[in-house]
This record gives sequence, structure tokens and C-alpha cells, in this order.
Amino acid sequence: METHNPLEIDHLLLFVFRKVLRDSASGGRDAERVKLKLEIVVESVDYDKEGNVLRVRGKNITENDHVKIGQFHTLELELKRPFVLRKEYWDWLALDTIQQACDPTASADLAVILMQEGLAHLFLIGRSITATRSRIETSIPRKHGPAIAGYESALKKFFEHVLQALLKHIDFEVVQCVVIASPGFTKDQFRDYMHLEAARRDLRVIIENKSRIILAHAPSGYKHSLKEVLDTPGVMSLIKDTKAAQEVQALKEFFAMLTNDSARACYGPKHVEVAHERLAIQTLLMTDTLFRNTDIASRRKYVNLVESVKKYGGTVHIFSSMHVSGDQLAQLTGIAAILRFPLPDLEDIEM
Repeated sequence: METHNPLEIDHLLLFVFRKVLRDSASGGRDAERVKLKLEIVVESVDYDKEGNVLRVRGKNITENDHVKIGQFHTLELELKRPFVLRKEYWDWLALDTIQQACDPTASADLAVILMQEGLAHLFLIGRSITATRSRIETSIPRKHGPAIAGYESALKKFFEHVLQALLKHIDFEVVQCVVIASPGFTKDQFRDYMHLEAARRDLRVIIENKSRIILAHAPSGYKHSLKEVLDTPGVMSLIKDTKAAQEVQALKEFFAMLTNDSARACYGPKHVEVAHERLAIQTLLMTDTLFRNTDIASRRKYVNLVESVKKYGGTVHIFSSMHVSGDQLAQLTGIAAILRFPLPDLEDIEM
């Protein structure tokens, strides 16, 4: 039977509405919605990406007339629905995650606008997270024939929506660089429109930050093109000081080391653990999914690993599963390291 350290048990408090049956004056039974306060000891968590709902299951520990103490219950946590989470022990990663979740854009120092005619996505990219801040979709008629006048009008309207999204979501006090990327000349047309409108309306935020807005090629205006844009050498050199670029660069250095000097690169929990025991880790790369393990001992092991690597002068990059580069790392078990010195005998140790 799985045991838990009492200091690790999570208590979740939430107000819910439940339909209950009451005896009516006529002798029948009427359904009535009542508000209940439930507090459960969390035993399992399930996240529904499509529905954007987090389901938490556990035993009820709050006395009420409708749910018995000790009865299993599933609570749904939705966006903007308040709840209370009690933990006796909060490690640095949990606190850092909460801080980022409360305002993920506060550390987003790179913005990318992916676009094609009639479709645009605006992303804010920060420390280990890619947040979609706007999606603009406009129907644009064919460019040829009698519809040409409607085409120009629709394209201008589309560009205006993109400009408004840029003005609303990009804070140049935080964002260091804006990359506008598209196939063909859509990006160039939008840039020209943006600068003309900035001059006409005296949009100081655009005029004063003109040098921080750059163009790049993208295969499409969809999110899957984001990785290719960030990997472009010209873009990498321009955004090298942003957090997203540092993580992409760290991953590229790992793959280069794995190819050119494999004894100075390793991946997999066992190999990384042995490398750390020998104080060989120069750069540690991990996905945040390793910290979401329901096994408390496993989570604590990875938290301690990060703290220890930093203590001995190593650099740590934690990649989010929401980040494009996090997907690549996840395919290599989610944990990897660049080493200070070669450890050729690691290959003889079973992963």
C-alpha cells in the first residue's frame, strides 16, 4: 500500500453546487440545488486539456448533510473559480509555478506574431512557457478579378485587428523583442501598415520600439511553426538575450554535444543521477512533467537534484510541456545533462 508523508498531503477546499432530493408536501420528492463546502484529501489529479478542466479526486473530510466524511468525491477546478489548496510543505518549484501561473506574462520577454493572410496568432514566450494571447481570424476574398477591392479592404481590416492585439498584449517594459513571421510577404505588408498607422496616429510605443520589431519567415500562421521560427539562426542571434532563446540554445548545445562528444552528454534519470554523484553536471535540462509525479519521493528527488546542481555551480533549465522545446526534451525521457568532463563509462550503465 502506498504511504504518504503527512507533510506532503494536499487538502483542497471548494464550494460546489449539488442537486439533492427533498420530500415535498405532496408526498413526492423535489430536486433542489444546494451550495456545499467540501474539503478533500487529494488522492489523484486529472487534467482535461480540451475542456480546460482540472479534476481532483479524494476523500471528503468536511461534515455536511449531503456528503459523508470519508466518501470519495471528485471536484472540478475551472478557470476563475476560487478554491483553497492547503499544503504543509511548499517546495521552491511549487511556489515558483504559482507565481508564474498568477501572471505568466510578467516574465515573458519575447513576443512572436505568426501570421498568414486571414490568420494570426500572438504568443508571449517567457521562462519555460508559451502563452497564446490572441488569435485573429478574418475571411479574405480572392485577390484576383472583381473581388480585388474587397480583398484590399479585408486585408486592411485584418491588419488592424493584429495591430490592436499587439498594442493590447505586448508590454515593451517587459518584452525585449517582437518577431513577426509569415510565409510570403504578409509580414512585410503588415509591418508597412503598422509603421504608417503609427506615424498617422502618433503611436509612440511602436515608433520608439521600432528597432525591437523584426521579421522572419514562417511556414504558416499556426502554432506548430513557432519552433522553426525560433530555430532560425538569424532570429536566434537577435533574440539571444531572451529566456526562450537561452533554453532553445541550451537544447541545441546538448544535441550538438551528443553528436560530437557523446561522452560529455547524457540523458535518462539513471545516467543523470550517476553524473551528478560525480559532480560532472555543467548544465541540467529537465521538463516540468517530472515534478508533477504523484509519487512524492520521486518529485522530492528531482527537486533536490535541481537544488544540488545549482549548489555545485551548475546551470539548470526547466522546460515546460507548454513550451515548444519542452516537447523535444520529453522525447529523451525529459531529463538530460551537458557534462563538465567526459564520462564514457555511463554507456555501460543500464538506463
